[in-house]
Amino acid sequence: MLAASATCGSIRHVVVGSDAGSIRHEASATCPADPIKGIFAFRFLLFLSLTLFEIVSTMPSLTVDGIGTFEVPEGKRLAAALCEEAGTDQLHACGGKARCTTCRVEFISGEPDSMTVAEKQVLAAKGASGVRLSCQILCESDMSVRVISRLEGSGRKDSGSPLAGTIEPTPVEWTTKG
Repeated sequence: MLAASATCGSIRHVVVGSDAGSIRHEASATCPADPIKGIFAFRFLLFLSLTLFEIVSTMPSLTVDGIGTFEVPEGKRLAAALCEEAGTDQLHACGGKARCTTCRVEFISGEPDSMTVAEKQVLAAKGASGVRLSCQILCESDMSVRVISRLEGSGRKDSGSPLAGTIEPTPVEWTTKG
């Protein structure tokens, strides 16, 4: 819920926006009884609310086949978004360092045109085609994926080592997927 309010003397102005995921933004201000200053304060808060709503509502959307659609922070690693936002049991045995292919996903739509050199090399070495490594992809636009490698049925004790917030290994080099 987005909300903004301004109290001017004994009058309280409130602006309430629509839900945007589960994020709540509020802004408030107290201004003197001067109605002109109150109007400017109220307009500022309205602008602030609308700006926050626009920021929140432009988060990339991640659709996971058979699970649902989720808003994810822009720039978040896809493997992390699959586990944290979508609640999947996506494998990532190497901890997201492009050393294995357990975090494989199949893109239904929105596949990025670029990939890391590390991803390209490991997929080529494994002879894998038609899949991408979710640990090497940033959520920068809307995408729809099918999770291929899941903890359930894998025989593993856990999904893998914790994922770093940024793509590894460093330095990250980018190339085209072709």
